[in-house]
Amino acid sequence: MEHFLDMPDMYTDYKKAYFVILGVPYDGTSTFVKGADKGPQAIIDASDSIELYDIEEDIETYKHGIHTAVFLNNLESPEKMVKSVYQRVKQYINDNKTLVLLGGEHSVSIGSIQAHAEKHPDLTVVQLDAHADLRTEYHGSIYNHACVMNHAQQHANVVQVGIRSVCVEEKEYIDPQKIFYAHQIHNNYEWMDKAIEQMSDNVYLSIDLDCFDPSILPSTGTPFPGGMTWWQVLAFIDKINKTKKIVGFDVVELCPNPADKSSDVLAAVLVYKIMSKIIKKELSL
Repeated sequence: MEHFLDMPDMYTDYKKAYFVILGVPYDGTSTFVKGADKGPQAIIDASDSIELYDIEEDIETYKHGIHTAVFLNNLESPEKMVKSVYQRVKQYINDNKTLVLLGGEHSVSIGSIQAHAEKHPDLTVVQLDAHADLRTEYHGSIYNHACVMNHAQQHANVVQVGIRSVCVEEKEYIDPQKIFYAHQIHNNYEWMDKAIEQMSDNVYLSIDLDCFDPSILPSTGTPFPGGMTWWQVLAFIDKINKTKKIVGFDVVELCPNPADKSSDVLAAVLVYKIMSKIIKKELSL
């Protein structure tokens, strides 16, 4: 397994690294297009195409250290997967690393959110997603990808953005003040301040790549029309980063298409962009 970005090995050392990337190649509960288990490696592979210098932030983020951990295994069941993610993430954040989780389907976020919530009792999970993911169980499992934010609500404050697909049973778990539907935000930026007002100081980003419109990112397990744009997502994350502290994040639900690498590259660039924003803020403090 190669490390994230085509960078000198000296910047990948765990002890010196600011960031730790953990891949979770799990796709056990996906219900439409299978293949999200190939997402972490596809993001790592695509990252080789990225320049190490970030134009917008005017920094070379990799020099602050990015360690790519060995991908998780022992993923035979959703229960084992959640426990394994929780244990590994807890280890990294107890070492004061900023954790970047790569999925895999969205259920991989459950253990990471739990670990972060234990470290930061005031945690807000900011979910960027096409789907509400608030079911109590789906297809016989409470750890299904459609149940992620129901779990998150049990551990943290949750703000949902870009949502455009909800089942009627999920409505009782929706807080109208903390959900920003895609049809409400597609043609303005005024919603961003309202969303940030609902957040506590420490924020964990959970980014399901189907938050993006399929015209921008088609390679995901459950694509849905009417999604967010690249610059809209970046502007929102930038605003969060400037007003709150991003303590960790995940990027999930890439379902790579061998014939089209654009989605893989978008996911890899997104990961590096968020890292750059976090580091740029740290340097200014």
